[in-house]
Parts: sequence; C-alpha cells; structure tokens
Amino acid sequence: MKVYREAAGGRGRRFAVAVSRFNEPVTGKLLEAALAAFRRHGVDEEDLEVAWTPGAFELPLVAMRLARSGQFDAVLCLGAVIRGETAHFEHVAGEAARGIQAATLDSGVPCIFGVLTTDTLEQALDRAGGAHGNKGWDGAVAAMEMAGLMDSLPKREG
Repeated sequence: MKVYREAAGGRGRRFAVAVSRFNEPVTGKLLEAALAAFRRHGVDEEDLEVAWTPGAFELPLVAMRLARSGQFDAVLCLGAVIRGETAHFEHVAGEAARGIQAATLDSGVPCIFGVLTTDTLEQALDRAGGAHGNKGWDGAVAAMEMAGLMDSLPKREG
C-alpha cells in the first residue's frame, strides 16, 4: 500500500494569500501569522503575494484568478464573517466556502479555506492570535502541505 502524506515545507514554492479587508482587525492578524508561517517554513519573500478583497464574499473570484494564473502552488483565503456584525451571515459564509471550493476544483490548485465564521468578535480574535491560536498560521501550513501532497500524487496522463 502506498500512502501519500506531505509535511509542511515551502522552500522553492510560490503562494498567494487572498485576504478580506472587512473585519481587518481580525484578518490583519490572520495575515501576519500566515506570512510568518510561510517564512518560517522557508518560503522566500518574493514567492509570496497578497491580494486584498473588500469582503469574504469576494474571496472566491480572487482565489480563482490567482489559482488559474499558473503562478502559485496554493492560494490561502483569509477572512472573518461574524454573525453579530451581519444579518446575512449564512449567505456570506456559505458562498465564500462554496466559491473557494469551486476555485480549487476548477483550477486543480489548492485554495485553502481560512475564513473564520464566528458568533462574536471575541471568538474571532481568539482564533486570530488569542486563546485558540492563530488560524492564519494553520491555513498557511495547510497550503504548504497541500502543495507538497499535490506534487507527490500521481499525475493524470494524456
């Protein structure tokens, strides 16, 4: 039996981060941690690109464009959708998730869902460097792991 499992490592790979400006006190912390994780795992500064979107709803389109460009091994999508701040929480969170998944499946490039979906700002901050760690770091590690895994899987012929 062959088992495919790749450890995080970014040296020699290129990554894009699409990050939402909405709830920037949270998403800014996610981005800082993600960039720190990429650097810590050997990704050179010139191999990282960041694209800011107005909100989480716009992340899928940007993720799709970045993934289809052929320039990146993975795209990390960061956002924060907080129930208390929007009456249309389910729509924004659901469509962001659906769209990011579609970008992955359409392009064949891993697009990582790093969008926090919380009930309160406090919960979001707990996941952006507070009591529950930083999901930006976790998303960057997932992007590196998926890039490596995709390289190790069999390629489609013909």
